[in-house]
Amino acid sequence: MASSRSLLSAHLEKADPAVFDIIEREKNRQKHFINLIPSENFTSQAVLDALGSVMQNKYSEGYPGARYYGGNEIIDQSERLCQQRALEAFSLDPKSWALSGAPANLYVYSALMDTHDRLMGLDLPHGGHLSHGYQTPTKKISAVSKYFETLPYQLDERTGYIDYDNLEKLATIYRPKIIIAGTSAYSRLIDYQRIREICDKVNAYMVADMAHISGLVAAKVLPGPFPFADIVTTTSHKSLRGPRGALIFFRKGVRRQNPKTKEDEMYDLEGPINNSVFPGHQGGPHNHTITALAVALKQTQTPEFHAYQSQVLANAKAFAKRLGEEKGKGGLGYNLVSGGTDNHLVLVDLKPHGIDGSRVERVLELVGVAANKNTVPGDRSALVPGGLRMGTPAMTTRGFREDDFVRVADVVDRAVTIATRINKTVRAAAQERGEKSPGKLKLFVEHLGNGDRDPEIVQLRSEVADWVGTYPLPWDAAQ
Repeated sequence: MASSRSLLSAHLEKADPAVFDIIEREKNRQKHFINLIPSENFTSQAVLDALGSVMQNKYSEGYPGARYYGGNEIIDQSERLCQQRALEAFSLDPKSWALSGAPANLYVYSALMDTHDRLMGLDLPHGGHLSHGYQTPTKKISAVSKYFETLPYQLDERTGYIDYDNLEKLATIYRPKIIIAGTSAYSRLIDYQRIREICDKVNAYMVADMAHISGLVAAKVLPGPFPFADIVTTTSHKSLRGPRGALIFFRKGVRRQNPKTKEDEMYDLEGPINNSVFPGHQGGPHNHTITALAVALKQTQTPEFHAYQSQVLANAKAFAKRLGEEKGKGGLGYNLVSGGTDNHLVLVDLKPHGIDGSRVERVLELVGVAANKNTVPGDRSALVPGGLRMGTPAMTTRGFREDDFVRVADVVDRAVTIATRINKTVRAAAQERGEKSPGKLKLFVEHLGNGDRDPEIVQLRSEVADWVGTYPLPWDAAQ
């Protein structure tokens, strides 16, 4: 019995040195990396405390007040508190809105549609998300496209903005059950009112996916979809700076007036959505995550959180200006999709520079910068896309300001120059060897290795590590 108590009470460093070492090395990597991935962030120590709490020990299938296991009185309090704080975070009237939490988009589709019903979402190469039903002419990439019929709407490639006129034309012909207003790589504001009008015209539900911008919406520095949407989904770990999870907000009350009878038609979303979540798709919820989300939602109501989100926007503007301005006007001359940003991210089209996002992403990784390759309009391959998606939330959490992001833009520019140089060398060598495909990404990656043989990579890596390592992380202050 004594040995059993020792096993259960030992801290990780003693109980499993191998896993402890992996976590410590990941801490070190995060401390010395510039994180530009728009969907990542550094959550607070308080949220981490809740994630690692005893709340994870309890099984609680069902909903507060209607569980399938005993002993859930305190768990119910935690979940109800989380629901209350979620409504407060977005200034929502509980008489008009309710919410659930889950891998949100699929659960909403399943609640509202039968198999092979139709939905429309922004095309993935144009800034949409996989969960909006992406497919190619030969393959259904997203599971959503296997269960439902999907038709994408797209950007106007001349402007880089969503083509709402074409969306309206397509929706009028296609008659979808759902139109999704949401993006994962779109740097402009969505015209929610216009999409609402289109939904009303074709009698479709408007589902707004605000996963990327929910923190900015909570802080009221960006307009939100709530005045227009029937359902709003969001993840909780991006700009909201919470644990990995999701929220589903859905309307209650009157949906519309029947045009023929003039009688009010009521929303009937609560039952279908709750049943889709449980028992339709999941069993026991992760109570430690729900508790941690409650903590994060409380933090959205603080002045510090509002100041943080304002700085996220200011940093994105400075970053975009340095990248996108002409070289003779203080910029670096890159082509930004849509020409700039209204939110937390920028999307750079690298094709005019003769390089792609995959190669630049790898060079950035080797110098200590995390960004991600991304499709841009006109791309044919998602594996070797022409774009690079970068955002400001994570490094703003660490204290970066506008001048820091000007410097980050310069680091990215140096990485593009390095990638272009190495790519030319690799292609020339492959052609000399008679390779059938001298432009293969694999050849580029193999030539790079860990970057230690390239003096420019080694130098830039050292500069980045020395610079970013001076900025604190949440757990630095807690120790």
